[in-house]
Amino acid sequence: MGKPSKAKDGQKPDLDDDDLVGVIDSVINKSSEQKINSESVKEDQNSERLLAMSAKMVVETCMDIRRGENVLIVCDPTTGVIGQALHEAITERSERVLLIVMPKGRHHGEEPPAPVASLMRQQQVILAPTRYSLTHTRAIRQALREGARVATMPGMTEEMFTHGGMSANFNEIKRKISNLGPYLRRRRIINVKSDNGTDITFEVNWREWKLDDNGICNRPRMLTNLPAGKAFIMPREGTMNGKVIIDGSWDATLLDEEIELEIENGIVIDVKGGTIAANIRQEFGEVARTLRTKERENVWTVAEFGFGVNEQARLGGNVLEDEKRLGTCYFAIGDNTALGGNSSVGIHIPGVLKSPSVWLDDTQILDNGNFILEL
Repeated sequence: MGKPSKAKDGQKPDLDDDDLVGVIDSVINKSSEQKINSESVKEDQNSERLLAMSAKMVVETCMDIRRGENVLIVCDPTTGVIGQALHEAITERSERVLLIVMPKGRHHGEEPPAPVASLMRQQQVILAPTRYSLTHTRAIRQALREGARVATMPGMTEEMFTHGGMSANFNEIKRKISNLGPYLRRRRIINVKSDNGTDITFEVNWREWKLDDNGICNRPRMLTNLPAGKAFIMPREGTMNGKVIIDGSWDATLLDEEIELEIENGIVIDVKGGTIAANIRQEFGEVARTLRTKERENVWTVAEFGFGVNEQARLGGNVLEDEKRLGTCYFAIGDNTALGGNSSVGIHIPGVLKSPSVWLDDTQILDNGNFILEL
């Protein structure tokens, strides 16, 4: 490379081609870095804006938090950002808000630490965005008995909190679920089939349908999931027989292999499939070993059946949202005490069917994943 010529008085030195290219590259690189940094700042600002909007919707529309109410937010290290967004939104309405970050649990239905459970009993409102569900725990049941209203958000992520099922009109979902009543009344036999082999029949007490998972949780002792949008019930214990093929999702996994559950008298007697099926057998087996011998079979109770009515919900590998998706149905295995059953086992995990057909007595509500009732 040639040496640059010395500058004359008041003039810039001449640059050869290599020097000029270097200067241009430097300018381009700085410009690119500035553009990337600017875009990153915009993305962060947009993410914060969406989090704030969703948190405000939860506070004002879903929970209708009032001034002076005692509010507890329970999160874990995986959901701290969501907990903080909720805290900021709530403080605009009530100064009596507490945010707790507890250790991440090991599975759905595990009890929170005793100090957290104790605090829950003293609240009017509880919000629980945690990795694993607290819905089916003694701590939540006791808080409800004390008059709290509760929204659990198991497996909630920042993306889920700001898109998909959380973007639904929950007042409209409430209307649709309320309109289900006449179709459910006095029907006691449910049959579920699918093209890939599901064929299961069981009885229900039609008066026990839960029609309040609509995202509106504004009165004492109410409990909802967010995102919301499902109707569900506990199968009558001992009545379920047949086979269920789980092909949508299981817990936090979007399935690429089917899971076959063989069920006799309301109990799963065999789980067939690949790696995930083996993991299910191991996980439930480990919980069973913590129970007394005569109670171990209860781990395999089919605890819950339900179907989704949220048109905005997506099937993405998080059962919290997957089970709300319009056109799907789900079965949950494990603890059914929150629904009035006798299986108190400390684990409760649902699996979702993508395209089921469902009958209530002689009334069909789902046809190969298409919701056919007019609501």
